[in-house]
Amino acid sequence: MGLEPFTAEDPIFLDEDVLRDSHKPEDLIARDRELEEYQAALKPVIKGARPRNIFLYGQTGVGKTVATEMIMDRLRKDQENYDNLDIHVVHVVCKNLNSSYQVAVKLVNEFRDTSNKIPTTGYPPDTIYEFLWEHLQEIDSTHVLFVLDEVDAIGNDDDILYELPRCNDNGNVPVEETKVGVIGISNKFTFRDNLSARVKDSLCDEEIHFPPYDANQLRNILYQRAENAFVDGVLEDDVVPLAAAFAGQESGSARQALKLLFKAGDIARSRDLKEVKEEHIREAEPKVKESQVRNELESVPTQSHLTLYALLTLEKQDSLPAKSSDIYDVYEIAANRIDTDVKTDRTIRDRLSQLKLKGFLDVEEHNEGPKGGSYYLYEFGDIRPNMVEEVLRDVDRLDDLFQTEITNY
Repeated sequence: MGLEPFTAEDPIFLDEDVLRDSHKPEDLIARDRELEEYQAALKPVIKGARPRNIFLYGQTGVGKTVATEMIMDRLRKDQENYDNLDIHVVHVVCKNLNSSYQVAVKLVNEFRDTSNKIPTTGYPPDTIYEFLWEHLQEIDSTHVLFVLDEVDAIGNDDDILYELPRCNDNGNVPVEETKVGVIGISNKFTFRDNLSARVKDSLCDEEIHFPPYDANQLRNILYQRAENAFVDGVLEDDVVPLAAAFAGQESGSARQALKLLFKAGDIARSRDLKEVKEEHIREAEPKVKESQVRNELESVPTQSHLTLYALLTLEKQDSLPAKSSDIYDVYEIAANRIDTDVKTDRTIRDRLSQLKLKGFLDVEEHNEGPKGGSYYLYEFGDIRPNMVEEVLRDVDRLDDLFQTEITNY
């Protein structure tokens, strides 16, 4: 059989892009309280005063980034009503940045053109910060707001969250020239709790919690998007409620609910059907769930990838469940092999805890009494080791680890 011709005809979707993460809705449903708190926290900026530092937290897909984009757009628009304001926003996604140093380099490069960007290694940290202060002193803006999205990727290395909020107070950037504020966005509740005391004092002037959506809220969000995404009448009545119920029970994530709805529509379209039915949602649910887990695995920082590699190595040798000390031994060899920083055993225990919170690992406590003490044993949780290996093999930086297995540790 030859190829079928491409056609623009689509009996299911009117505009499938409306269901994507990149789509900006005109209204953010069920987030009136959070938007009100957010605007109140930024009120000093529009009055010309120093910004408050803001920390947003809540799991993936609950509206933190969309709310931020909406608020920043409104702030840029409303500043035009005031002659003495020039607000500059720097929005950086930290997902693939696993240290304060890497975030600082990224921020410096945000102020530079392509021919003048600095490399991710080679400069002392103090020099990187000096570059950043120089750019902030040179910029012709009254205010600079740094939005650090998914900032939890940096783990316990939180220096950037101390240096940036205090750059005016420490005289690195004269406050009469440019007033600096920081908005930290985290997908993890525990990240905020694990910040050092000095960072909490500097960063968390205002904290805004975005809770998970419930099934009713998700249903309203899906109806809002479906109106413009699908051809009129193709969705059976039970489709949106079922997608909302699945996502509400699993995560409370609008992102997951939208992916479910899209995947169900895509299944119907691929079969040349003219309706999306409840059965398509049920078929889509496990596929979306696996895709979500894979995306999460891909997005964790290098040190977490190395920790997972250590567990995978032990799994292949039938050595799981294992103590954190045994996992650390393999991790240390792997980190040295790819020439990356070797973190302390405490840091890797933190990584193990974070991977457990994501559902990737199961942990069991063992207690051997007063003499033996207690310890934890780790093994893979809701993820297949084969999936972990597939993901890790696609990480360029880990290529060398799969050339020769680690056996001596």
